[in-house]
Amino acid sequence: MRRLRRVKIIATLGPASTSEDMIKKLFIAGVDVFRINMSHASHDGMRNQVSMIRAVEREVGRPIGIMVDLQGPKLRLDTFADGGAMLEKGQSFVLDSDKKPGDGTRVHLPHPEILSALEPGHVILIDDGKVKLRVTESTKTRSVTVVEVPGKVSNRKGVSLPDTMIPVAAMTEKDRSDLEASLEVGIDWIAVSFVQRPEDVADVRKTARGRALILSKIEKPQAIARLDEIIEISDALMVARGDLGVEMPMEKVPGLQKRITRMARRLGKPVVVATQMLESMITSPVPTRAEVSDVATAVFDGADAIMLSAESAAGQFPVEAVSTMNRIAEEVESDALYRSIINNQRALAEATGADAIAMAARDVAETLDLKAIVAWTSSGATGLRLSRERPEAPVLALTPSASTARRLAIAWGIHAIETEDATDVDDMVDRACRIASQEEFAKSAQRIIVVAGVPFGTPGATNMMRIAYVP
Repeated sequence: MRRLRRVKIIATLGPASTSEDMIKKLFIAGVDVFRINMSHASHDGMRNQVSMIRAVEREVGRPIGIMVDLQGPKLRLDTFADGGAMLEKGQSFVLDSDKKPGDGTRVHLPHPEILSALEPGHVILIDDGKVKLRVTESTKTRSVTVVEVPGKVSNRKGVSLPDTMIPVAAMTEKDRSDLEASLEVGIDWIAVSFVQRPEDVADVRKTARGRALILSKIEKPQAIARLDEIIEISDALMVARGDLGVEMPMEKVPGLQKRITRMARRLGKPVVVATQMLESMITSPVPTRAEVSDVATAVFDGADAIMLSAESAAGQFPVEAVSTMNRIAEEVESDALYRSIINNQRALAEATGADAIAMAARDVAETLDLKAIVAWTSSGATGLRLSRERPEAPVLALTPSASTARRLAIAWGIHAIETEDATDVDDMVDRACRIASQEEFAKSAQRIIVVAGVPFGTPGATNMMRIAYVP
C-alpha cells in the first residue's frame, strides 16, 4: 500500500478508536504511526492496543509504527473545602505545604520540591493559563503570590511553571513502570513529556537500552533554552504546541515551530508537529479553514510527521480527520511552491561517508530523473540520512529488521520494506529492482539508484551507490 505523500501521519488511539476494525480503517485512511497516550491508558489497555495494531499490520502487510507517550510529571493543586474558589485581580493567594483543604486565600501544593524552587517574580499558571499568579515572597514551605489574571481555581487543577526549572526528572515512577511495560511488548518510539534538559532524555535512553527510539517533546521554555543539546541526544523531536503555548506567549509558538523543524532537519532527526491541528473535527465532520492552513504550513515547513490527538482518540469523526489530513498533505506536496520551499531549507551535508552518499544519491537521482532511491539499511540510519535530503525521487528502505521498518514509519518520504539482507552486490541490485517494480515505484526499463554498505549487514557502513535498470 503506497502513500501518495511524503509527510507521515500519527494518530492517537482512545475511546473513539479502540477496536481492531477502527484501527484498520484509520491505517487505510492514512495513519503511519499510532500513538498510545499513557496519561489515559492502563498497561493492559496498552498491550491490547499494541496487539490490535500488530494484527492489522499482518493483515495489510505494511510496517506500522507504535509510539507510547509517557505522562511525565503532572503538577496539580490539592483540594479546596468548597471544591474551588474565585480569585480576584490583585489579591494575595498562598501556595503552601499545609495539607488542610484550601479556600479563597490559600491552597496546598503537594509538591515540596516546587515550593523550594519558586522565587519572587516567577509566574505560576493554573488550569492551562486560565489563572495567572506571580510570586512575591517564597520560602521552602510557602509561596505568596499576587493574582494577575483572575478566575476560578478548583480541585486538582494543573499547575504550569514557565519561569521555574522544575527540580524533578522527566520520568516519574509511573513513567518507569509504563516504559518497562511498553518495551516488553516491542513498541517502536517512546515520547518523553516535559523535557527540560538533556539529562531527562539520557535517563529514558538508559532504561530503553536501544529497545525503542526516543522522541523528546518540546513543550517547556527550559527545553528551548537547551534545544541544541536536547536535539543531539534525542532520536526525534515533537513540537508540542499545546503546552508550549501555555508556558510561553502563544504568539511565539509559530516561530519556534519553524526553528525547531529546521534544526531537527539539519541534524537528520525526524520532527513531529502536534496539538490542535484539526481540533474542530472532534465534533465536526469538516475542519475550519484556519486549521487546514495550519496543517498545510507544517507540511510546507518540511515536518516529517503531523499528529492528531483528541481528533482520533475521542472525536466523533476519527476516520474523517485522518482522511482530511491526508488530503491536505497530498495537495500541499503537489503545489508548485512546495518543492522550492523544501529545497531552500536544505542543509549542508555533514562530513561523513553516509551523508556524502545520501547527498550524492539525491543529486544523481534528480539529474538522471531516476524513479526511486533504494537504500539497504540495517539500523535505519541510511534511511534517515536520505530522508534528511528530502529527495524528489521516492525512497525505498529495505531492511532485514522489522523494528527498523516500523521505526522508519515516522520519517519523511520513507517507504520501508522488511526483507532478507543482501548476500552480494548482484543480489542487492536484483532484489532492489524487483521490489521497486513490485511496489510500483519503477517500471521495466526505468532506472533506479541503489545505496548500500559493504560488507552487508554492518550498521553505519553506507559506502556505495549503483545505478540499475529495472528488467
